[in-house]
Amino acid sequence: MKLCFATNNTHKVKEIQALLGNSFTLLSLADIGCAEELAEDQDTLEGNSLQKAQYVFDNYNVACFADDTGLEVEALNGEPGVYSARYAGAQRNSDDNIELLLKNLRGKENLKARFRTVVTLITEKGTHQFEGILTGEITFDKRGTQGFGYDPVFVAEGYTQTLAQLELSEKNKISHRARAVQKLVLFLRNRQHE
Repeated sequence: MKLCFATNNTHKVKEIQALLGNSFTLLSLADIGCAEELAEDQDTLEGNSLQKAQYVFDNYNVACFADDTGLEVEALNGEPGVYSARYAGAQRNSDDNIELLLKNLRGKENLKARFRTVVTLITEKGTHQFEGILTGEITFDKRGTQGFGYDPVFVAEGYTQTLAQLELSEKNKISHRARAVQKLVLFLRNRQHE
């Protein structure tokens, strides 16, 4: 089955293709000729995910899924949340975002956080959403070069390494995106047998 993943983020495409395996042909936005930046102006992860998938489905007539992910920090009342990618401004710079996050957490004892991903799938048969959550805590010690975003300062529950220190294969076993995509893949496989 051919599916478009509504993103221009090559890190995400690589992660998801590893999870999908050979059962599905994953197309990127570039593969379908979509060069425009997809809007993300909703106030929830669910809304942004749906907005992107709907745009691709409506304008390119292809089954697709889109995701939106937020880092939700307890001591910051769930911030940066839906604004994670642009927390420090529209330039969407990961280093700037991390610096602002750590600045806002200075002096706080509770460093519990979670990554939450919402994936929206749209096909001719309907719209479905899947959620994945990874709990852990923030560390002030940036470590690792793998991954992207807040990975260098996030330590998953049960681990001592940051997500940026884990091999992609290990991260794919536990990540929020992996958990949401595993639900998506299970749904798609069940659909193939209907």
